[in-house]
Amino acid sequence: MEATVHPVVHEGMAMVRRRELLAGAVAAVALAGAAQTPAAAATHRAGRDFPKIGGNLGNQNHSRLRSVHRGNVRRLRGAWVNHIEGGLTSGNNQSTAVAVDGVLYIESALGNVFAVDGRTGRTLWKYEQTRGSVTRRGVAIGDGKVYTCANGNWLIALDQRTGQVLWERQHNGYGNLEKVAVTYHDGMLYCGTNDGPRGAALAFDARTGDMIWHFWGVPGPGEFGNDTWEGDSWQTGGATPWMHCAIDPELGLVYWTFGNARGANSSQDGSGRGGQNLFANSIVAMDLKTGAYRWHFQSVHHDIWDMDNVMAPVLVDARIRGRVRKLVVYGSKTGMYYILDRADGSAPLGIDEVPVPQEPRQKTWPTQPFPRQGGWTELTPVRQPLGTEIPGAPHRAVPNYTIGSLFAPHWDEPILSIPGHGGGADWSHQSYSHSTRLVYTGFGYVAAAHSLTESSNGLRPPGEYQTGGIVAVDPSTNRVRWKKNMPYSLAHGNGILTTAADLLFIGQPDGNLLCLDARDGRELWRWQTGAAISSSPIAYEIDGEQYVAVFAGGTSIPYGNSAPRGDHLWALKLGGTVPPAATPPAPVIRRPVSGSPVDGSAVGNTVVLARTYQNGQVGTVESTAVNAMAPTHLRVPVGTTVTFLNPADNVNVHGATQFFEGLFDVRLRPDESFQYTFTRPGEYFFNDTHSPRPTGKIEVLPA
Repeated sequence: MEATVHPVVHEGMAMVRRRELLAGAVAAVALAGAAQTPAAAATHRAGRDFPKIGGNLGNQNHSRLRSVHRGNVRRLRGAWVNHIEGGLTSGNNQSTAVAVDGVLYIESALGNVFAVDGRTGRTLWKYEQTRGSVTRRGVAIGDGKVYTCANGNWLIALDQRTGQVLWERQHNGYGNLEKVAVTYHDGMLYCGTNDGPRGAALAFDARTGDMIWHFWGVPGPGEFGNDTWEGDSWQTGGATPWMHCAIDPELGLVYWTFGNARGANSSQDGSGRGGQNLFANSIVAMDLKTGAYRWHFQSVHHDIWDMDNVMAPVLVDARIRGRVRKLVVYGSKTGMYYILDRADGSAPLGIDEVPVPQEPRQKTWPTQPFPRQGGWTELTPVRQPLGTEIPGAPHRAVPNYTIGSLFAPHWDEPILSIPGHGGGADWSHQSYSHSTRLVYTGFGYVAAAHSLTESSNGLRPPGEYQTGGIVAVDPSTNRVRWKKNMPYSLAHGNGILTTAADLLFIGQPDGNLLCLDARDGRELWRWQTGAAISSSPIAYEIDGEQYVAVFAGGTSIPYGNSAPRGDHLWALKLGGTVPPAATPPAPVIRRPVSGSPVDGSAVGNTVVLARTYQNGQVGTVESTAVNAMAPTHLRVPVGTTVTFLNPADNVNVHGATQFFEGLFDVRLRPDESFQYTFTRPGEYFFNDTHSPRPTGKIEVLPA
């Protein structure tokens, strides 16, 4: 099946200290273009291009450009904007651009590839996917080619100048070769897989697409680590490497992070897969040329919380106790950095195996690894008395849940813990600044309740605040230098770019691209792009002029109603003349209840507890489902008195706890009711005192 290419037009440095520089990585990345020489590598080291997802092979997302700085960043304006798909307003846009020799390369929500003039925003060519839409996270550039993937496990090479297809190769049997960004180095391609029963890290010949080696995330019989899986559970163990790798050419190693373990029922069920479950929740160092195992570190043993630390590893050189160490910064959904020696996997700052609570039915592992410096976020949800407000605590716990610390085990009762599988630092690109010598990440406060009663990977309780922040950590000490709470979760693709001028750029789900002072987190500037940002900003230079670019398109994670989707590839420069986009509706940060709004007049201004509501009818069976409030979303005018009823034929005592304002907290025996008059407009969430899963909301409209 041959794809089509459309020539479409849309309008639209000082020397680096050795201890700061991944010399081999940066030089190798500089050879990303066709037939480049070592002399050209020096240009790339100066920061003119951004030739790879992650910036360089160490995934440092750092630019050495400095002409945009604290003194003039407020003059940063739109240079151009290219609506690459002609105005697409749907799909998941998670792709980050790369910049090589003044041209930007980007993938759209449909999986199409575009080459865009970095100075004018003009589309130079378009490769149109013919195998269906696919969520993509970034191309690779090398040997005069652009590399992408498609549905059906196709690896594709395009001519870098024209976009014409040079070759297409299909590789089945290793997991889905689709979502993960491709990495190019020294004539080879490195690509992970996602959403397969067993995932593999793959390496290909960049000239032909032939597979050179593979490394299974779950070892088979006779392979190292297979004995960490009970019985035949390895066959469906998951452990897919669904983020791009890091590479150290000097050591000859590639570093891959592998996803969580799975069971026959869900990722939360460990009962049928006893053991540590390698290489799930692990970083593995492999030989660049052969894929041979070198070392591994597992951050979560026998995971039952979907807490895989699948972030692109970041390679840094830092001085520890007077000695320069080659480090890899790994993680993390767990809210902790695991800082390892990237030559041998040792932990120069100390990581201890600490006993954790056990659940024999889950076959939990007796210990879990904790860095001695602790985490950079809370590891237990914050209890907040109803009706009170704790300053700086957006992560307060929804009431009535059993609270657990990180690694608290579960069975059939939901256990609420934090950071949660959708919190902490998920798959956002981190950044290491050669100037501040800090590692930065965007994170989320999204508590999750785990139990075997959940169908997928945990319940994010309706009504909870899904916020987040940015944290700066010194990798030489693993200590937090500063942390800034933000109004939105920044854990899902909200990558960070730092520059030599100590600027930090990050996009938000409300469409704003922010610039902060990398030294302390103070906001310096913002720009409205018109759609949610789930990608990393990049910086590049043309004829001495610095640009900052970002793709704003949006995704549904974690906000189902995030800013309207878009296809907006923006470039900004000092003195640009393109105005910002119109401000879209802001995402709703509180987790929504299940169900559409129902006018109070239609149901007698009554909520029936522990019953579901469908097609205008109250269910006849007592329930503890998430939607077991009839209705879950009641809409009434201000001044309305609402009745909460526990039906006579319910067996259990049920109730209603309103949070976080604390307006009421009642328990009702069967055939009892309670009334409350809502005197102020707003949204008022409540859940059941018998089981916290059923959650409702009263929307009170102004008079």
